[in-house]
Amino acid sequence: MKILAALSGGVDSAVAAARVVAAGHEVTGVHLALSANPQSFRSGARGCCSLEDSRDARRASDVLGIPFYVWDMAEEFKAGVVDDFLAEYSEGRTPNPCLRCNEKIKFSALLDRAIALGFDAVATGHYAQLVNGSNGVELHRAVDPLKDQSYVLGVLEQWQLERALFPIGDTTKPEIRKEAENLDLLVAKKPDSHDICFIPDGDTAGFLQSRLGPQPGKIVDAVSGDVVGAHQGAHTFTIGQRRGLALGTPADDGTARYVTSIDVKTKTVFVGPPRLLEVNEVNGIKPTVTTTGFESGQKLGVQWRAHGTEVPSEIVSVTDNDLTFRTDEFLRGVAPGQQAVFYDGDRVAGSVMIDSARRLGER
Repeated sequence: MKILAALSGGVDSAVAAARVVAAGHEVTGVHLALSANPQSFRSGARGCCSLEDSRDARRASDVLGIPFYVWDMAEEFKAGVVDDFLAEYSEGRTPNPCLRCNEKIKFSALLDRAIALGFDAVATGHYAQLVNGSNGVELHRAVDPLKDQSYVLGVLEQWQLERALFPIGDTTKPEIRKEAENLDLLVAKKPDSHDICFIPDGDTAGFLQSRLGPQPGKIVDAVSGDVVGAHQGAHTFTIGQRRGLALGTPADDGTARYVTSIDVKTKTVFVGPPRLLEVNEVNGIKPTVTTTGFESGQKLGVQWRAHGTEVPSEIVSVTDNDLTFRTDEFLRGVAPGQQAVFYDGDRVAGSVMIDSARRLGER
């Protein structure tokens, strides 16, 4: 097959490319320039997509003996990821930009261009596995549970999975680094990138404040209704947040307070005890499925954070536009804008964007 290998400049994508080369495919490497003004270097594990990363991707291509190109997708990235990130926070929601990047950039804009140029598939260094099932290509968890990235790929549709390759999903991270050393890839010991790539200093609130501007408002105790503080922008908070509230004193009963809800229209942030964060019925919009559809009464595992724990759930109702599910245990800090990804064993069944959540009686 004719494969386009997306090379981030890290060890995972380099080994993924090496494996498709070794499998005998015709491989071309491409690095995505996602910033209009990239930094020369990245600091440790913060950020990515720097000039240093593009040079590392080129060196890996040289070692593998494959053609290499840099594709400028800064405009697509800004529109599909950065602007979406800002729009979601401005509406009081909490988006996952890595998930949106996979959906809008790597397996939409990049894949569309690859197909137009005659490539059969795009290979990436994601830790996930693809399995040919009776109803199509299935997305499964990676072998390495500490590196599994099936959650941030859970929004992909069947046509995208059919054109994707995840060559390293059957291997653990230590083994990948060892393989890179054996291939003489200089990125073998390069630190992983963890933070939001377009916020390399890790200051998400500062980034939002600088782009959306100050919008002063009140911090209100959700139990007493008392005004307990002030803020410079409701958009800089997320459900479940504890740090950065600067309230000075705890609640009347001495417990710590967390952000329990956000009203962006009145610019009010509500805070309260942890119990106000506990929910077990969640409604979501834009349900996507990978193979078979969702059904009422269906029991599935659900993961609602990229690095969260899967919990048992049951689908209560489902239509083309929304889905409601209940969990066997209370979830804490569920925020609108997050993605709930459903699992049937290790298989990703589909996902839904969380719209609202509430607490039912004790279960």
